[in-house]
Amino acid sequence: MRPEILFPLFKPVTTLPGVGPRVGAVIEKLCGGGRLLDLLFHLPTGIVDRRYAPKIAEAEAGRVATLTVTVGRHAKPHNRRQPYKVEISDDTGRLTLVFFHARDDYLAKTLPEGETRIVSGVIERYGDSLQITHPDHIVPVEEREQLLRAEPVYPMTAGLSPKTFGRAVLAAIEATPELPDWLDPTVTQREGWPGWHDAMNTLHHPEAQADTEPDAPARRRAAYDELLANQLALALVRRDMRKVAGRATTGDGRIMDRITKALPFKLTPSQVMAVAEITGDMAAPERMLRLLQGDVGSGKTLVALLAMARAVESGAQAALMAPTEILARQHFATLEPLANAAGLSIALLTGREKGKTRDAILADLAQGTTDLAVGTHALFTEDVAFKDLALAVVDEQHRFGVHQRLAITAKGRKCDVLVMTATPIPRTLMLTAYGDMESSRLTEKPPGRAPVDTRAVPNDRLTEVVDGLTRALATGAKAYWVCPLVEDSEKIDAAAAEDRYAHLKQVFGDRVGLVHGRLKASEKDAVMDAFANGPLQVLVATTVIEVGVDVPDATVMVIEHAERFGLAQLHQLRGRIGRGAKPGTCLLLYAPPLSETARARLKILRETDDGFRIAEEDLKLRGAGELLGTRQSGLPTFRLADLAHHGDLLAMARDDAALILNRDADLKSDRGTALRVLLYLFERDAAARTLRSG
Repeated sequence: MRPEILFPLFKPVTTLPGVGPRVGAVIEKLCGGGRLLDLLFHLPTGIVDRRYAPKIAEAEAGRVATLTVTVGRHAKPHNRRQPYKVEISDDTGRLTLVFFHARDDYLAKTLPEGETRIVSGVIERYGDSLQITHPDHIVPVEEREQLLRAEPVYPMTAGLSPKTFGRAVLAAIEATPELPDWLDPTVTQREGWPGWHDAMNTLHHPEAQADTEPDAPARRRAAYDELLANQLALALVRRDMRKVAGRATTGDGRIMDRITKALPFKLTPSQVMAVAEITGDMAAPERMLRLLQGDVGSGKTLVALLAMARAVESGAQAALMAPTEILARQHFATLEPLANAAGLSIALLTGREKGKTRDAILADLAQGTTDLAVGTHALFTEDVAFKDLALAVVDEQHRFGVHQRLAITAKGRKCDVLVMTATPIPRTLMLTAYGDMESSRLTEKPPGRAPVDTRAVPNDRLTEVVDGLTRALATGAKAYWVCPLVEDSEKIDAAAAEDRYAHLKQVFGDRVGLVHGRLKASEKDAVMDAFANGPLQVLVATTVIEVGVDVPDATVMVIEHAERFGLAQLHQLRGRIGRGAKPGTCLLLYAPPLSETARARLKILRETDDGFRIAEEDLKLRGAGELLGTRQSGLPTFRLADLAHHGDLLAMARDDAALILNRDADLKSDRGTALRVLLYLFERDAAARTLRSG
């Protein structure tokens, strides 16, 4: 149950004065939630300093000034397109207020002639005179002191005025209860951090621009609280999963040996290390939950097969689940010859297998005559039963959340789980997303991989690119042509791809195919198959080809408007080529002029093909918020912490969480009780609930 002290923060914003249902709905859209808590966590990004209060004669053009003035003559325009002007003055000079499309009645009421008013806005010089166009504030004299302050500037949305939003935030802060401090006093003292309530107050009442920066003490305190809640929750869930007894899966290595002997190359040192770590976990009596990270083409599937072979050596079964049918079929094509060489029976199960075929596959799984199963999430629907599933391998983790992880393990008796991801994840994100898992990394590429030559080419050289492609196709090469990310809309992305397809079809005829997200799965598969094994030589595509597609003959990759893609995504796309023995060429077409970030992105891509370095650079360039987009939906997003700036706090939070659970496993002490409040404050309720059973 949520602690009572937090009830005020979880009230709807419509309980605040001046916030009705319409404004409440806009706030909910802006802040990602409609509770007081959501208002508090929507932080200002800068300030407008209204403390500069000169006389008119001393006012500097270009600065925001707050003036105490007498309202003079109103000059109404004869034509609505002309500005409405109001003269104001003090004992040192005059200034004009300028309004476009103004309502006469509103200005007459707000600026009555002969009265004193406080006016705040940007001073502009117009010829020899000074003016303010559309002042930010016009208030009576008694409100002067409230206006003479550093005013926070919030990210805003249409339908909400900064004034209304600012009032709602102030009311939310007033309604915020004093919470018990969950941090060790030595930490707050050492770091020079305020208490939680003071931190929230400071963040929403910044005195200077520096107070809104990520390294301001109040912001670091708030970020640390969020990261500590995250790390403590992961540590609790991890401990809880370890309470669930696992099974010791051991073997004599005979099947694993047969597989390695069937390979045309030797395993890389990091593959050998990963296999040792995984089989070591499987042999332990606790449940395995391990992440296998490897860059594009680093040989993760082979490591997974060896782990699956260990499960079969122990007399049990193993399954590999992929997020799409294309990927599942590809994994099956890779694994089947090696499984056959080792004497293993392997089956493929996707949504496409129907009727008697499906029934036969299910019967073999249930009887245990099938050793290995490869498939989509169809593997884990209710009617699928395994005789004895000891290991589940999940590919492309960011498509599967924690819930799917748990659903998979339910299919087997104390089943071990190995998760694979081809998206190298920066270490900081690793800790936040997979703190409940051990991790293995594949850092080299297997032998025989050809290098990829990466070049950045301006759009106006498109004709030369098409000519170069003509020469490459004449040698039997195959090429991907990836169309730009127009916006987050499959419809518009598909239209861009269709236009480029029509253009290239005029040049290359029937050798060009098209795939995008709006095609049916069967249509997509047919085109991919024709590209991989048939007559198609050029595949025009949106980013649906990003993950896992394997066509060894493809040696050319053209990415249009490369400046619109993230670094990690460009790296993933580039990883589709150079998968065979022939070297690859990746052309990054861009529209000049490039922004600093886009230029840095393309430079890093030309310098390195190390996915882990690229992921770290991507985090620095874009910040975690953008990196945690839909492509990595399994990763958590933070509201107060910014991993590009607060990575050091993450490691600190992880150590603190381990220490806390060492000393006070059930959070029963005074600090433990305060930490329970922290878990509920950041809505880590599931982790808090594990405490009740413990």
